[in-house]
Parts: sequence; C-alpha cells; structure tokens
Amino acid sequence: MSASVKLPPFEAADPLGIDDLLESEDLAVRATVRQWAADRVLPHVAEWYEKGELPQIRELARELGAIGALGMSLTGYGCAGASAVQYGLACLELEAADSGIRSLVSVQGSLAMYAIHRFGSEEQKQTWLPRMASGEVIGCFGLTEPDHGSDPASLRTYAKKDGSDWVLGGRKMWITNGSVSGVAVVWAQTDEGIRGFVVPTDSAGFSAPEIKHKLSLRASVTSELVLDDVRLPADAVLPEVVGLKGPLSCLSHARYGIVWGAMGAARSCFEAAVDYAKTREQFGRPIGGFQLTQAKLADMALELHKGILLAHHLGRRMDAGRLRPEQVSFGKLNNVREAIDICRTSRTILGANGISLEYPVMRHATNLESVLTYEGTVEMHQLVLGKALTGLDAFR
Repeated sequence: MSASVKLPPFEAADPLGIDDLLESEDLAVRATVRQWAADRVLPHVAEWYEKGELPQIRELARELGAIGALGMSLTGYGCAGASAVQYGLACLELEAADSGIRSLVSVQGSLAMYAIHRFGSEEQKQTWLPRMASGEVIGCFGLTEPDHGSDPASLRTYAKKDGSDWVLGGRKMWITNGSVSGVAVVWAQTDEGIRGFVVPTDSAGFSAPEIKHKLSLRASVTSELVLDDVRLPADAVLPEVVGLKGPLSCLSHARYGIVWGAMGAARSCFEAAVDYAKTREQFGRPIGGFQLTQAKLADMALELHKGILLAHHLGRRMDAGRLRPEQVSFGKLNNVREAIDICRTSRTILGANGISLEYPVMRHATNLESVLTYEGTVEMHQLVLGKALTGLDAFR
C-alpha cells in the first residue's frame, strides 16, 4: 500500500464499511424509516409491550403508507417500487424498534399485498393495492392452521363451489393483523388443489378474535381467523396460481425481510450492551474495560455485521432476479439464530438490568423466539438446506 494513501477512520457502528456498498437512495430510505421509528415507536413501545397491545395500529399503518413502507418493493398501484436492498434496510430499522412493527409491515406488504400483486386479477389489484399501500386498509395472510403449521399441504380449510360462488370454511391461527384487517388472503383446499382467496373481512361468517396472553410479539395484533361458511363471488379467487407455489412464494418474500429484520433487533441489543459497558462501573472502572466483556462485544460485533453483510448479499441477488428460496432459508436460519445469541449475550452484560423494559434487550429476545419459529421453523430451514446440499428429501 502506498504510504500516501490515507485509510478511512474505523467506525464502531460500521466496522466492515458496509455502508460503502449502499447508494445515496438506499441511505435516504434507511434514514427516513429510522427517523420515523425513533419518533413514533421508540418512545411508546415499552409501554405497548408491557400492556400487550398496539393501540395506534391504524394510525401507524397510515403513517407507514405515507413514507412508502407498505408494499414498498412492489411496483405500480401506489407502491414505492423500491429495491430489495431498500426494503431490507427498512425492515432492519423497523425491527430495531420492535419485531411487532416490522411484522405489521411484512405481513401487509410481503404476504397480503405480494399475493394480490403477483397472483391476483387486475380488478383485485385495482381494488385493494392502492388502499393497502396507503395504509387505509390493513391486510392479513391466512395460511397457518391450529393443527398444520410446517405442513401447509395438509391444511383443512376448504373452499367448495356452490353455483358460481365459493363457500369457505375453516380456521387459521397466529395471524398477524387479523382482527384489524379489512382484507384477508386465505389459502384453502379445493377440488382443484390449494387456492388463494381475497376475503373482505366484513363478509358474513368471517371473524377474527384476537389472541391474548402472549409473552412474545406483545406490541402486535395476533388473531385467529374463523371462516364459518363464508360465501364469496367467483372472482374472489386468485386466478394466477394453483397449489403450494402460491403461499410458499409469498413466504419466501417475507422471510427475506426477516433476514434483515433480525439484524435490527440484534443491533439494538448490541448497542445497548456497548453503551452500558462504557458507563457501568464495577471494581472501580467501566465493565467495558474488562477482557471478558470485550470478548463478548467483539464476538457479537462479528456475528451482527456478518449477518448484515449476508442480508445485503441476498438483497443484491433478489434485485438481480437470482435469489433462490434455499438462499433465503440460509439467511433466515443464520440471522435469526445469531440475533437470539446476541440478545442473550447482551443480557449478560446488562446483568439484572437486562430484564427491565427500561432497556430493549429482553423485549427483543422474547420477540425473536417467535421470529425463530414463524415463516419456517429452524428445523424446516435446516431440511431445506439439507435437501439442497445432498439432493435427498428428508421431508418424506
């Protein structure tokens, strides 16, 4: 290296210089979402979490629509048409505030809106997407059932033809946004195979009781969907897909957001641990000056920024149309697992204060226990990768 070349300073917040990979528009999106979360979520989220509610969800949805965060990677119909990397950066900043807020955005855009955008009719798109992009209408995605989570091929919700109408019956479980939604994308068995249906939630026979007593994702609306002979017109079905390809492609898109989002939760905990280690004194000096604490911080920094770099790599592949579902499984499995470990290690640095809602650590740790499971459990992603690596199918 030439002696005249001056190295940039070491940035503790970006030790690998990952920001150098971002364009000015990427940075602007990140800054907008970060500021919104700082203003509208962080001052209140501990109280929301403690009470187990998200009281301003409709107002928050409209604000998220106003900054272009709902369905932001989709094009047309009022959507922002952002890049996959920009959507990922938004997910990271939202989950740095709280997993429940990122889940609101992810279910709205990557599941409900994505399903309509990719598989819906032009009439369905025109009817729902502009209002969902603005946050006027909140959507949910009904796939998981009480007895069928990781095995969606065995779902029991049915849709039968009755003249030109469809009649839906069944139950869905653990549905984010369910009881505040104006529209639900529901997947059901039919004589033709699994089909998706666009269900207005004011339809007769549809109800969405909220699930209470959660110890995770408490600042989020989670519901059961009950479909008691819900009658829908013929044009309620998503016309462009039959079979599991439909819901699984939506899930892959949402899992991509989790790859980024989990690193947001991890970053929040890591930053809390660093700040605490600099100011908390034991034996006459800050605990950040002790070797064991520095070793923990160094190890957390390694996994945090490797995870962000992995998310960025997957985002560039998605933007290039080259991201495979197995690669999304790679990212979700690694990043959520490492995020949980970062949260737990941060808790040890904060000691007893680590369990207090005065700090974000325990809130993120409990949220990530749900993120670890939903949209593909650890075991499912391990088996997806195992099959890809060996060519042998362990699901059967």
